[in-house]
Amino acid sequence: MQVIKKTFLLILIFIFIIPQYKCFSLTEEARTEKIVYLTFDDGPSEIITREILDILKEYNVNATFFLIGKMIKGQEQDLRRMVDEGHSLGLHTYSHERNKIYRSNQSFIDEMILTQQIIYEVTGFKTNILRFPFGSNNGSYKLSASMVNNLHNSELKIYDWNVDSTDGLNPKIEPSMIAKRAQSIKNPAVILLHCGAVNKNTVKALPSIIEYYKKNDYKFKVITSETPEVYRIRRK
Repeated sequence: MQVIKKTFLLILIFIFIIPQYKCFSLTEEARTEKIVYLTFDDGPSEIITREILDILKEYNVNATFFLIGKMIKGQEQDLRRMVDEGHSLGLHTYSHERNKIYRSNQSFIDEMILTQQIIYEVTGFKTNILRFPFGSNNGSYKLSASMVNNLHNSELKIYDWNVDSTDGLNPKIEPSMIAKRAQSIKNPAVILLHCGAVNKNTVKALPSIIEYYKKNDYKFKVITSETPEVYRIRRK
């Protein structure tokens, strides 16, 4: 009887414990992959955006562009290039005007949907990833659970950042400082950068940023609707 019990116990260990250990090992292995998302807000702008695209192509890495709807007219070819070269497109409202977009939750959603439609008309691609101008928690607005639900009901997903290069707050800071502030050991690292007309120093800093993450064995990925969302609900 004791032999039978021991044999039965060994069978249970083989069936249940060993597979669980393999799953755990695979999970741990996946966690060792270091991932970086380069993200650019406030585009497209004719010169800066194209220079950034040229650098990304040179280094063979992809990025995510959160676009302002009203700026797309006249820059349609840049959006098509982004898609053709493997970059991801996101929503950054139509106007980017604080008083308009944060007037009400519906105003915010309407601007996102309008930009979504413009991008679709230009590229044939319907994107549902978005970024709040100034972040989802800023001086004018605090993200609430009800707003998250409203956005999800509209099939929209939220992506803030966890590494701020500060090129949005002060686009004229030295390229070396932008590069330094964009460097992180976070995993994943979601880097906030900008590609507006004023972001000339971001262009100069970008090669150093890319080289840092390549040197540290990060894999460059783009944000898609499958990417886990990045946001935090704060108390007002």
